[in-house]
Amino acid sequence: MIKENFGYKVIKSTKTALNNDIELFSASDSKHGNFALIIGVFHGDEPQGKFLIEEYIKNNKKSNSLYEKLFIPCLNPDGMRLNTRTNSNGVDINRNFPTKNWVLGQKDLYFGGDTPASESETKFITEIMDEYKPKIILTLHTPYKIVNYDGPAEEIAKKISDIIGYPTESSIGYPTPGSFGTYAGAEKQIPVITLELDEECPVEDLKEPVHRIFDEVL
Repeated sequence: MIKENFGYKVIKSTKTALNNDIELFSASDSKHGNFALIIGVFHGDEPQGKFLIEEYIKNNKKSNSLYEKLFIPCLNPDGMRLNTRTNSNGVDINRNFPTKNWVLGQKDLYFGGDTPASESETKFITEIMDEYKPKIILTLHTPYKIVNYDGPAEEIAKKISDIIGYPTESSIGYPTPGSFGTYAGAEKQIPVITLELDEECPVEDLKEPVHRIFDEVL
């Protein structure tokens, strides 16, 4: 894993249950600014985001955006190592946020943990939200080929749709209690985009549109 490239460096990190690092990259040490937070690999079996974010950092992409970018290339390194949706505790991080609709559910692939924000991955995100107060958030997922959005993000979703050619959707089509979109978008009213990429598309072919999104929208 890169530690510093072209001014981007690790400004915050934590450890997982398997002692892997989760790292936040930025080109600035400041905690004050117009931040866009970009997150890869909520689910360990959706690794495309890590590659796309690291390629962007390594190539020193520049933009005239109003936002300073904060990157988490891989939120779930344990799950990625195990090739599982969940983390190594069997928790779906995207159901573990302290939302009004969090529920204690069955221990399946969508298990939201024994309590809200029980996982180190979730705590890392909530700490970043409190410390950096991002103005816009993009998370990279697969496989639905849609631009899903929560909170006041419809216009942003349309701009992303114009670049990548996926339709916009305000609902993923099924209940998502304890999800990050609910936590940050619906409840905190931060524009949150869940970009569901085509898992059958070679990840190299996703670089150009996704990096355009980073530059032109974020």
